[in-house]
Amino acid sequence: MSAKLDVKRTALLIVDLQNDFLHADGAYARGRASLPGAAALIANMKSVADAMRVAGGWIVSTQFTLVPGRGGEPLISPHLKQLRPFLRKGDFQPGAWGHNLIDELAPADFTIEKVAYSAFYMTRLEFVLRKVGIDTLLVGGIVTNGGVASTLRDAHVRDFHAMLLTDGCAAFSKEAHEASIASLGTIAPKLTCAEAAAMINAA
Repeated sequence: MSAKLDVKRTALLIVDLQNDFLHADGAYARGRASLPGAAALIANMKSVADAMRVAGGWIVSTQFTLVPGRGGEPLISPHLKQLRPFLRKGDFQPGAWGHNLIDELAPADFTIEKVAYSAFYMTRLEFVLRKVGIDTLLVGGIVTNGGVASTLRDAHVRDFHAMLLTDGCAAFSKEAHEASIASLGTIAPKLTCAEAAAMINAA
């Protein structure tokens, strides 16, 4: 892989690293569905985010969102309700603490609300990226086999040059993570967060 990177046209795309997913006081911790290896994931992504800020690159955060309906009750898809029955009113709600990007990685230049796996599905993400001239994405976040995989595949078909941060994403099982990393290698170059930070610093 070439070490050359046009940082001004590159964004670190952080997929769903939110308080409700990762913080000890968030919705998933309350439901005892904490993500294995979260601390290492956050540290790895922070190294890339720090390098991007110094170099003048972009940081874009996607936020999984449960849209409040009448009375504030969240609109939850049936598959998610079955998978995560502990989700309740106020979780992943726009403007709420749990919806926010975790403090270690904040702030982002752009925040994109999303309601499905892919950050491109029914969002303004592509509009924002094209408006500011971004054509290269460094993609990390959670979960590898969900939001990360779907977003990366959508970026690929939209002709963005997307690169996968292999230790900048995680899943709820090691097997799901590793299988996704292997399959995504056919559409995106793979690199570690340390390699990405080195590329940014050398740009």
